[in-house]
Amino acid sequence: MGQTAHVNAVVWVAAVSLAAWLWLLLCQGFFWRTDVRLPPRREPAAWPSVCVVVPARDEAAVLPDSLPTLLAQDYPGRAEIFLVDDGSSDGTGDLARALARHHQDALPLTVASPGEPPAGWTGKLWAVRHGIALARAREPEYLLLTDADIAHAPDSLRHLVAAARTGEYDAVSLMARLRVASGWERLVVPAFVYFFAQLYPFRRIGRRGARTAAAAGGCVLLRADTAERVRVPDAYRHAVIDDVALARTVKGGGGRVWLGLADRVDSVRPYPRLGDLWRMVSRSAYAQLRHNPLVLLGTVAGLALVYLVPPVALVVGAVTGNAAGAVLGGLAWLVMTGTYLPMLRYYGQPPWLALSLPFTASLYLLMTVDSAVQHYRGRGAAWKGRTYARPGAVADEG
Repeated sequence: MGQTAHVNAVVWVAAVSLAAWLWLLLCQGFFWRTDVRLPPRREPAAWPSVCVVVPARDEAAVLPDSLPTLLAQDYPGRAEIFLVDDGSSDGTGDLARALARHHQDALPLTVASPGEPPAGWTGKLWAVRHGIALARAREPEYLLLTDADIAHAPDSLRHLVAAARTGEYDAVSLMARLRVASGWERLVVPAFVYFFAQLYPFRRIGRRGARTAAAAGGCVLLRADTAERVRVPDAYRHAVIDDVALARTVKGGGGRVWLGLADRVDSVRPYPRLGDLWRMVSRSAYAQLRHNPLVLLGTVAGLALVYLVPPVALVVGAVTGNAAGAVLGGLAWLVMTGTYLPMLRYYGQPPWLALSLPFTASLYLLMTVDSAVQHYRGRGAAWKGRTYARPGAVADEG
């Protein structure tokens, strides 16, 4: 009787996991496809003016690989760069000025510092606010919000502007291609983007009337009048996950948002060790769950059901002779593997890495739990010497 109950439990759990994967495959906006790139576009007759805002805190290590690509933008209209040095201790501001001086025919660069963020602001968003305020004096039609570790192809800005004008989007965002050089980066980074797309299917974001809203903070082209109308970034000044908050704010104000994968916009920031990637994910994972312990429990259970049950059911079924459990688990793992292959191809990784997705998902599960533990220890979202223990908290210097 007990053995029969065990067999039935494995079969039922494996069947639920397979059903979940079939639903994800067919009903979650085809999140697993990687063909959502910049939409069709045509060059405008007159190019609008653009101000580029770059918040930067202790970015001297990556700035030589990223800032020159902005300075060298081949943009037919008027464009200017505002790099906002957010209290750096490594000479970020001075380095930015030196890079501009040594770059011929560079876009104009202004380096400024807003001072420490007041209570209720994250450091990055305080820097963005300062940069937008400086840009408004130039009366640009568009703002490009881009991180200090993002390298742009020479035609990146003109393609973004053309896409925004053609599609009449208020915000056009590209998910920069992250670095995949070390073994841990190859294992974790493609899965990071895969999980993000599963939460926020790109196809739904750009669809008129769709409620799904997300952006990638490393590269967001935003209409300046929309930013002013919906109060970017004041409306979400405490947000740790600021890119999703930006998209929700724009959509909530009646604007249109588009998000897709980048072809020639790349992050140059290295995450060579597991600890580096762990901190990147865990600093904001619990904030993504709105600091809700019930949502955390549901997320852990969901990750286990969707990603861990298939290989466990396959192995347990094979060992115990439970053919139905093994088959259902194997089919679920097959669907999981198939949906991951396009992302691995996008990142130029070998197909066999798709079999490692359950292991990578278990790492993300542990990172999420660790994020909650750090939150309740008062560490919250710790990043570059600042800790944001809860929404609206004062930023403490570490």
